[in-house]
Amino acid sequence: MDNIDIDLLKFLQEDARMTVSELSKKLSLSRPSVSERLHRLQEQGIIEGFAARVSPAKIGRGTLLIIQISDLKVSAKEFEEVIAGDEDIIECHRVTGHIGYFIKAAVTGMDSLRLLVDKLMPFGNIYTSIVLTSPVKFRPILPSEN
Repeated sequence: MDNIDIDLLKFLQEDARMTVSELSKKLSLSRPSVSERLHRLQEQGIIEGFAARVSPAKIGRGTLLIIQISDLKVSAKEFEEVIAGDEDIIECHRVTGHIGYFIKAAVTGMDSLRLLVDKLMPFGNIYTSIVLTSPVKFRPILPSEN
């Protein structure tokens, strides 16, 4: 991966709707060269897909939570199958250390929060935090320079 690929990744993460023509101008490359690089980055699995970032608050899910789960009482597979089907859960990460999982959820309010916590309680110890602000909501991820 060269600096042009890195710039391409940065531009796409800032605006995935940017056209090949716009990218070719920004990168000072021909459209076929940009298309070829995009195709290669997709084939290599570096670009996994294209998606829209949606405001949870604007679609009625203005309460963001971070939920930590420790001391799981069921198998990881069983727990992961249950949470995979819950639309309030927007991210889940299995981690090392005392806490087994970090979950990010977006709910409509306190009633939804209570229902989600009630649903998760049988699986382990639940610790919830309501997100007050997000100083870093999104940042493009690029290769390290090491």
